Amino acid sequence: MPAPQCASCNKARAALRRPRSGQALCGACFCAAFEAEVLHTVVAGRLLPPGAVVAVGASGGKDSTVLAHVLRELAPRLDISLHLVAVDEGIGGYRDAALAAVRRQAARWELPLTVVAYADLFGGWTMDAVARSTAGSGRSRSCCTFCGVLRRRALEEGARLVGATHVVTGHNADDMAETVLMNFLRGDAGRLARGGGLGSPGEGGALPRCRPLQLASQKEVVLYAHFRRLDYFSEECVYAPEAFRGHARDLLKMLEAARPSAVLDLVHSAERLALAPAARPPPPGACSRCGALASRALCQACALLDGLNRGRPRLAIGKGRRGLDEEGPPREPQPSRPPTSQSVPDF
Repeated sequence: MPAPQCASCNKARAALRRPRSGQALCGACFCAAFEAEVLHTVVAGRLLPPGAVVAVGASGGKDSTVLAHVLRELAPRLDISLHLVAVDEGIGGYRDAALAAVRRQAARWELPLTVVAYADLFGGWTMDAVARSTAGSGRSRSCCTFCGVLRRRALEEGARLVGATHVVTGHNADDMAETVLMNFLRGDAGRLARGGGLGSPGEGGALPRCRPLQLASQKEVVLYAHFRRLDYFSEECVYAPEAFRGHARDLLKMLEAARPSAVLDLVHSAERLALAPAARPPPPGACSRCGALASRALCQACALLDGLNRGRPRLAIGKGRRGLDEEGPPREPQPSRPPTSQSVPDF
């Protein structure tokens, strides 16, 4: 059976049916519709004001690649400037190839790029060193906990380094639905209550963050990358198979098979959640060590590093944080590497 005509232009043959709406579109019309929807998300949500200097978290993967490409297309209309910021977590056999993809993107799109490394920011600690430290404590599955917290801090530091006023990340609807599920399964009411909306306005001196792709499904992100022929890195992190997120992802796929709207339903449900007044945590203060926003004496990044340096990585994970005030012998930090921050010149 021949493909139907594109429902938008009525000229070309349709190349796909949109996963949610079933609308038959050609590749060009689908990409135009995708970009228009991202533009609507940014404008309606007032995420990026005119004149904003935007640090794009660039990992080399499909989501950040699509985000950078779309924002580059929309930048003249939004009146924003872009700067790619990549984080080198220090994962051997994985991150080097991903960073190579980011460098190719920066050169092709003529966007400035800055790379910041865990080893330079966190006293010599890399993710490989963290994994070795946690393996003996029975916490090898916590690598993604450490990495997520430290990567967020590294991206913030990189954004400040380039003078950014806003930070954007490539989280899509599937990512956010998985996060909602994980928080439900862990009974983390605080994160559930904070997880709604398209980002954070920037409290306690933190830069405002947003997720312009939050309402775009993973399938459509992949389709956009395909039709735009984008070059991205597609291998999974070596530590990802042990992460709890994988179980939430499998559950979400089953839910989506039974109810196609499950992903967006979960995303929107997080926007409407609110804690009862008696259950609300106290307003956040400042970390006593680094000054970042924190709900305890130490922010999560400093707490994790404190546990690592004491040789007790469990201290800052879950109930282990009760032991943060305990005295323990400090651990020698990992030897630092030469700075890796660099800028790719404009072409």
